[in-house]
Amino acid sequence: MKFNTKVIHGGQHHDPSTGAVMPPVYQTSTFVQTSPGKPLADYEYSRASNPTRTALEEALASIENGTRGLAFSSGLAATDCVLRSFKAGDEIIAMDDLYGGTYRMFSRVYKDSGIKFHFVDMTNIEKLKSLINENTKLIWVETPTNPLMKLADIQEIAKITREKKILLAVDNTFATPYLQKPLDLGADIVMHSATKYLGGHSDVIAGALIVKDTALGEQLHFQQFATGATLGPMDSFLVLRGIKTLALRVQRHCENGEKVVEYLSNHPKIKTVYYPGLKNHPFHEIAKKQMKAFGGMVSFDFKSGKKEDSIAFLEKLKVFTLAESLGGVESLANHPALMTHASIPADKRAEVGITDDLVRLSVGIEDAEDLIADLEQALS
Repeated sequence: MKFNTKVIHGGQHHDPSTGAVMPPVYQTSTFVQTSPGKPLADYEYSRASNPTRTALEEALASIENGTRGLAFSSGLAATDCVLRSFKAGDEIIAMDDLYGGTYRMFSRVYKDSGIKFHFVDMTNIEKLKSLINENTKLIWVETPTNPLMKLADIQEIAKITREKKILLAVDNTFATPYLQKPLDLGADIVMHSATKYLGGHSDVIAGALIVKDTALGEQLHFQQFATGATLGPMDSFLVLRGIKTLALRVQRHCENGEKVVEYLSNHPKIKTVYYPGLKNHPFHEIAKKQMKAFGGMVSFDFKSGKKEDSIAFLEKLKVFTLAESLGGVESLANHPALMTHASIPADKRAEVGITDDLVRLSVGIEDAEDLIADLEQALS
């Protein structure tokens, strides 16, 4: 199947008992057994598996070209499940420009675990190589990054991880499988905050892991089952419903994103626009190589460099909504230093380039003319 067909039919089956086209919401915690240890079907307890969640997980595996999908209560729960694979003395190398929640987990929640984390600009392959040693067990990549839209070359990093027998995990939240397929490029694990583009309607919190190796899939499923951060049946249904329209939505996000970028790039108050589709973006060629298009996420800063200018702009927006998150049908605006990345210390933010005047936009699927008019009045 091609992608537009996969999001609707991939891994999906009509309900065998009723013929329902969409999987029912199996709102049940447990399942009948005909004899002790002999369940009537393949389900015993919904923390282990639930038919609605199974339908979502099979769809996730299909659209990412994996063998196993797992659905979690949040993207951070999915990330935490991966980290539970490691022990004291192990080392993990992560992108330096990360979602604030991921950085907080790595640097604070796991700080006394004995696991050592390195944060590095993975656009510098030689620097990445210099940090690898016999204790390195995982490389965690986010591409494009949040919020500076840096790109890492997944294929090049995968060559290194294969040679060194290190796991490679890619946070594919910004790109979505419509634009980028990390498993096809050599990654071992794909993570999504399914809250974002996969759900697509700002009405659910969810996470996902997809893998190609069946043994790794079983290991991660055991860790998920044993620790309990699974996605409930109603939320599974909502994400699955969102996936059905993923291709159409992301295509529109991309179209609108390019129009917004063109407007911002020519505005006299704007200093730099961060968007991988721009020819002057330092990693535009990598984006062209590994992405189908360039997405709907855009960041920019002001020529004045003043935090006050970004705050005034955000407070004047009317169509864009000032809120956390991204990837919904509605356009959202965010101040990373004060919102999504506030948990990163100020010196670390400055080190990677998250300035106090930086604004991040999640460009939605409204009429582009209305979005640009809103930006214009807010910048006036």
